[in-house]
Amino acid sequence: MWHMRFIYLLLLPGIAYFVIYKYVPMVGIMIAFQDYSAFTGIWHSDWVGFAHFKEIFDDPDIVQILFNTLYLSLLQLLFAFPVGIALALMLNELRNHAYKRTIQSIVYLPHFVSWIVVIGLVNTFLSEKGIVNSMLGLLHLPQSNLLTSPGWFMPLLLLEGIWKETGWGTIIFLAALSGINNELYEAGVVDGASRMRLMWHVTLPALRGTIALLLILQLGHVLDTGIEQIMLMINALTKDVGTTLDYYVYVKGILNADFSFSAAFGLFKSLIGLILILGANKLTKKFGEEGAF
Repeated sequence: MWHMRFIYLLLLPGIAYFVIYKYVPMVGIMIAFQDYSAFTGIWHSDWVGFAHFKEIFDDPDIVQILFNTLYLSLLQLLFAFPVGIALALMLNELRNHAYKRTIQSIVYLPHFVSWIVVIGLVNTFLSEKGIVNSMLGLLHLPQSNLLTSPGWFMPLLLLEGIWKETGWGTIIFLAALSGINNELYEAGVVDGASRMRLMWHVTLPALRGTIALLLILQLGHVLDTGIEQIMLMINALTKDVGTTLDYYVYVKGILNADFSFSAAFGLFKSLIGLILILGANKLTKKFGEEGAF
């Protein structure tokens, strides 16, 4: 190990990041079991046991909020996740390297666009006086405001997420595709296999492990829908269908300064995520894949 000491030194920034920003803040978990006050601090606040966890389940709106969260996560798993795989497969089939790099750059760019810019563009196109309704008016067709329609709230979130993040999500799949032995493709060509057959019998089987790993990791975040996109999209007319767990915690815990409740809810979500990851990992191994660990 001593002769590799300089290589281990390269790990120090990463280790320092996790220690400072991931492990040290875990001390704050204590406030989930306290009636925390910023004036008394962590060490002098009164202990209330599991009172805040009970408060979570006593809320009459929690069932609807949980349904909204799971529904959005299910949409992302069923539609956004496969789109990333399909896009990676299409990019992998491009033979002109200059053209391939250009397309990759184009599909990566939306990832670096702020959500506030994305939602601003959506408002410009889909608001009551937006571009789409203006064009419909010129054609004497019925107009509608999709941004205030409860039925369109989740589909819009999904489509925005696909546009913004799908290209960036292909990076891992493309890295896995680059590791496939070219001799497998050459053998398939000799046997007369078409490009579609090669994709089905060579490419996709080689991606199974990567797909399983990413699916396991995504299941661990099934209760995490994020806050920024929803906060910018939600309004009074879509509040019932648009309030997810993260937005609920933001309103109740941050805006109402109930930090103990926020900590309790975050701990609850982390435990559920851990259970889902362990379950998905075990199920993946039963199907013959390596799993995450």
